[in-house]
Amino acid sequence: MRSPRPYSLPDSAGPLTLTERRKAATQLEIARAAGTLFAERGPDATTAEDIAQRAGVALRTFYRYFRSKQDAVAPLLAGGGETWRALLAREEPGTPLSAALERAVQDALSEPVVDREELRWTRGLLLAAQQDPALRAVWYRVNRESEEHLVPVLTRLVGSDYEPLEIRLLAAAATDSIRVALEVWAATPSAPEPAPIALRCLRELTSGMRLLGS
Repeated sequence: MRSPRPYSLPDSAGPLTLTERRKAATQLEIARAAGTLFAERGPDATTAEDIAQRAGVALRTFYRYFRSKQDAVAPLLAGGGETWRALLAREEPGTPLSAALERAVQDALSEPVVDREELRWTRGLLLAAQQDPALRAVWYRVNRESEEHLVPVLTRLVGSDYEPLEIRLLAAAATDSIRVALEVWAATPSAPEPAPIALRCLRELTSGMRLLGS
C-alpha cells in the first residue's frame, strides 16, 4: 500500500517535509496495526494499547496521532480518496468534466493503481463499520474531508463560469458516488472490484448537472 499524506492535511498542502514524512510513516504503521487487529479480532476486542503494542510505539505516541482506536484506521480509509483526487487533478482545465471524473474513478478503483491489499483493507474495514458506530463515524468524516478537498480541484478544472454551489454539489455527488459504491461492493462478496459500481453511481447521481454539460 502506498504511504498516504497525513490524512488531516489537505491535498494542496504541498510537498511533505522530512518531519511530516516521518509522522506519516508512523501514522501508517499505527493504521496498519489497527487494521490488522480489527480484521483478526474485531474493533470491540481491540484496545488502543493493543494497537500501540502491535505498531511498536508507546501508548502516548498513539494518542499523539489519533483520538481513538477507530480513528487509527482513518489513513487507510482516506488513501483511496487522495489517489482519485490526484488523478483528477492531472486533467487539464477545459477537459470534458464527465469524462475526466469517470477516468479518475475508473483508474483509482482498479488495478494496478489500487492493489489487492488495499482493497482487502477497505472491504474489511467497511464490513466492520457496519457493526461499529464509532468506526462508521470515522468513515463518514473521511468522506466529508474528501469532499472538501475535491472542491478546489473541480474549481480549477471548470474555471469561473459556474456558481460555487454547483461545484459544491458536484463534489458532494462525486464523493458520495464512491462512498456508496465502496459500501455496496464491500457487502457483495461476488463483486471483484468497486470501479463498475462507482461508475454507475457517478452517472446516476450527476445526471442532469449543468457542470457536466447535461
